[in-house]
Amino acid sequence: MKKYYALLATIVLSSCMFLQPDYVQMISATDLNKAMKNQDIFLVDVHIPEQQHIKGTDAFIPFNDVQEHQDKIPSDKSTPIYLYCEGGPMGNAAARSLHELGYNNLINLEGGANAWKKAGFEFE
Repeated sequence: MKKYYALLATIVLSSCMFLQPDYVQMISATDLNKAMKNQDIFLVDVHIPEQQHIKGTDAFIPFNDVQEHQDKIPSDKSTPIYLYCEGGPMGNAAARSLHELGYNNLINLEGGANAWKKAGFEFE
C-alpha cells in the first residue's frame, strides 16, 4: 500500500511540472493571425535551431539565450511579446526567462509553428 501512495504522489508531483505557468498566456494560431492583422505586435521566434519564420516575425532569439539578446526586445516591460517555437515548449521556456527579467505581458503560440502551418497561415 505504501508503494501505491508513493507512486501516486510521484505522478501528482510530476504532472504539476506541466501546468501552464500564470505569467504566460496561450494564443491559438487563428487568434494570433487576427491580432497580427488588427495591430502591430512584437513577434519572436525562439526555436532552435532556427526555423522558417512566421511572416511578420520581428526577431529571432534562441529560447536559451534570451538574456543575451535583451537589446532585441522592447525596453518597456509591459509591451506584449508574442512568442513561438516549433511546438510550444521552447516558447514557454523563453517566457519564463522574460518573466524573470521583469516582462509581464507574454503570449505563447499554442502548438507553435506546427499549429500555424496546420491552420494554413504564411511563413517568410
